[in-house]
Amino acid sequence: MSRLIILGILYSVLAIYGFQAFRTLFRSPWMHWAYGILFLGALVFLVVKVMTLQANDGFRGTVAVAGGIFAAFFMLALVLGFFLLLEDLIRLLGFGYNKIATWSSEEATHFPSRRKFISALALGLASLPFGAMLYGMYRGKYNYQVLKYELEFDDLPDAFHNYQITQISDVHSGSFDDYNKVSYGVDLINEQQSDVIFFTGDLVNNKSDEMHPWKDVFSRLEAKDGKFSILGNHDYGDYASWPTEEAKAQNLEDLKNLQRDMGFDLMLNTNRYLEKDGQKIALLGVENWGRGGFKKAGDLGKAKEGIHKDDFKILLSHDPSHWEDVVLQDDYHFHLTLSGHTHGMQFGVEIPGWVKWSPAKWRYKYWAGIYKELDQFINVNRGFGFIGYPGRFGIWPEISVITLKKKGLT
Repeated sequence: MSRLIILGILYSVLAIYGFQAFRTLFRSPWMHWAYGILFLGALVFLVVKVMTLQANDGFRGTVAVAGGIFAAFFMLALVLGFFLLLEDLIRLLGFGYNKIATWSSEEATHFPSRRKFISALALGLASLPFGAMLYGMYRGKYNYQVLKYELEFDDLPDAFHNYQITQISDVHSGSFDDYNKVSYGVDLINEQQSDVIFFTGDLVNNKSDEMHPWKDVFSRLEAKDGKFSILGNHDYGDYASWPTEEAKAQNLEDLKNLQRDMGFDLMLNTNRYLEKDGQKIALLGVENWGRGGFKKAGDLGKAKEGIHKDDFKILLSHDPSHWEDVVLQDDYHFHLTLSGHTHGMQFGVEIPGWVKWSPAKWRYKYWAGIYKELDQFINVNRGFGFIGYPGRFGIWPEISVITLKKKGLT
């Protein structure tokens, strides 16, 4: 509650301060009232939804929408306030200079007025993230993108040349609110007609029953060589309150059974072989292992048991920090690792070949797409769903399609 009060006070101060730019540009009292009502409405909406939130509801549904709208207005006021503060500092310096350098007391006491140009610039720039966040909530969160990659390997078994993989990650079913659009996304996965489907963790936000309304939809996923999955940090129920440890453990078992009921082969620090025309590649799946306070249940050593060092290997591991901190240095060479987790922060700018930026890069070195280190590849999927901010802008929900290639073959 205290955090909400502090946030509300900061929001109100920024909104009032930012109003100066609005008032400089618009003289109509109706416009002034509209500004105040919208900013106040966003705050009241959030407070009401948070105050009526039940302990186990989680940050989803209308409370997430309220949070997203509040965040958009907060960002608008923050950018406005930043430019106004810069202008005020310049005005203050100019006033001080005149006070010292000008003998005339009348000129020295004149404080420069605000410039319409600065207010217009501030409002224009502030409108960009404001509009982007609202668009991301309205359209972006289901704007599924199929991203296709071709990866070449010297030692890929010949039978797996042109072998196609579809990877999805971070479904976060507890955040979904549109059955038809989610169903469209699942159909889009099937349309790729890949040989195999891999799901790399975070099926739910907190509880297994979040997946119940979507079970039939995701059960439609199909690939001739099967569907394989692992657990992500959200799947363990660590971010929800439980009456007993037994209830939490039962939730995890329910989630595991749910994945199996949907046709997934859930891999818990285990391995399998994919075979084709008498040749095979090793598939390993670890439980979540994450840097920075995240659960470290992943056991790469256990997952390696029974496979050979010279096998061609694909590893499913939810958090890319596992690849950076553990996998790359392992004495087994993991040709391809598939991860998710970062969501690309669900906000950023990507123009292929030109720009690739998101706040996620401040936390994760490998945060979206294909990377190669020490002759090993990782794909960090941007996620199929969303959590927290109920939208996406610039970093769209992703379906990864990876084609394995043997160097020298056509």
